[in-house]
Amino acid sequence: MNSWHLQDAKARFSEFLAAVTKGPQIVTWRGVESAVLVSMEEWKRLQLVSRAHIKDLLLGDAPRIEVIVPRRGRWRRRPALDFSEPQLK
Repeated sequence: MNSWHLQDAKARFSEFLAAVTKGPQIVTWRGVESAVLVSMEEWKRLQLVSRAHIKDLLLGDAPRIEVIVPRRGRWRRRPALDFSEPQLK
């Protein structure tokens, strides 16, 4: 995979697009890999492979719903009642 600085990719965009035939092209911005340009055939292949099937979603370990109940703070606990001796009033 070739790596291009953002300024070089902008200045030589036609060459940048043509280089996709050789494989994915990485774009760096301020020294950090920020984007990848791939051919349309590769993109379509990746889209087909990455789609989750309904069976995988339903049988997977991930939760199926988003929890919308907020977390509670510390519970206030009452002292335990002592039932060993009857209390008469």
